[in-house]
Amino acid sequence: GTDCVIPWYIMTSEHTKGKTEDFFRQHDYFGLKASDVIIFEQDMLPCFSFDGKIMLQSACRLARAPNGNGGLYQAMGTQGVVADMRRRGVTCMHVYCVDNILVRPADPVFLGFCHARNADCGAKVVKKAYPTEPVGVICRVDSHFEVVEYSEITLETAEKRRPNGQLAYNAGNICNHYFTVDFVAAIIDQHEDLLEHHVAKKKIPYVRPDGDVCTPTTPNGIKMEKYVFDVFKFSQRFAVLEVLREDEFSPLKNGPSAAKDSPQACCQALQNMHYRWVLAAGGKFRDGSGSVLPLIPPSQQPASECCEISPLVSYAGEGLGTVVGGKSFRMPLVVDVDFIDDSSTPQASGVSNGAGNGIGEPRAKMARTL
Repeated sequence: GTDCVIPWYIMTSEHTKGKTEDFFRQHDYFGLKASDVIIFEQDMLPCFSFDGKIMLQSACRLARAPNGNGGLYQAMGTQGVVADMRRRGVTCMHVYCVDNILVRPADPVFLGFCHARNADCGAKVVKKAYPTEPVGVICRVDSHFEVVEYSEITLETAEKRRPNGQLAYNAGNICNHYFTVDFVAAIIDQHEDLLEHHVAKKKIPYVRPDGDVCTPTTPNGIKMEKYVFDVFKFSQRFAVLEVLREDEFSPLKNGPSAAKDSPQACCQALQNMHYRWVLAAGGKFRDGSGSVLPLIPPSQQPASECCEISPLVSYAGEGLGTVVGGKSFRMPLVVDVDFIDDSSTPQASGVSNGAGNGIGEPRAKMARTL
């Protein structure tokens, strides 16, 4: 193939743009050229109280919030993102939300799938875990496809099943999409004003008549948001690719103390996937006594017993056979570039984690832990 550069476009709000830019500069853009990381800002909209009044953030400033992930299209048009893509020769894009730790940026399988079907718009989906799972579903409405939110589906419809027992409406939307540049350009030029605003009830800090700022503990107002997937109905050639939830969807929605969708749950999902990659490539895990660990990764394990594979080594589990095949490991295991370099030398055998385990295992260099 031909060498190319995949530019990375990151949409932020006015509250996060500066911090995001500083973060990338501090980390030298993670080895990318600064010119290939384009950070742009979405618009903001006023917040409203439940009785329809505009809220104040301070005595002289409106309370405002980002206009939703569907603000992408307006921002791409007004800030020259589409023009930059055309200048670079980009013809299609992979759009995803930041809160999914298992997302595969610029997934060649997904991009190739959509391209092979000449799609102008596409989406990845996962099977709904249960009828009332709070995710929207992608389905055909009249002559076009769209996402129907879980709050808009009756219980009877949500529980409807096919003859094979599967849910009739089970294509769970995970905000993981494909668009051609031409499709997005048409949305900006012809349809952006037609995208509806959705009501989101949120906890919005506000100033009281006495001048004190109040931070509510329950939703007290409304943010108006557009959704990135509301453009599906304008697609002429829509494609859907179902993927495995455990491989591609672990969202971060809650704080550390939450029972699910927490930072700890996301880290665990990533480690479990890497654990499976090692097993699929012919590697094994052993405990301190040398016994082989189960093929199914534990649902919870401490960070000190993590399994992580650097994306510089493998993007989606490929190419690991020559690295871990036929070998046994004790956790923590971090497979990075240094690990590969060490594994190619005689000193790399007979110890694990730099301390040795007495069962003739290769050393697993600990680069970092999650």
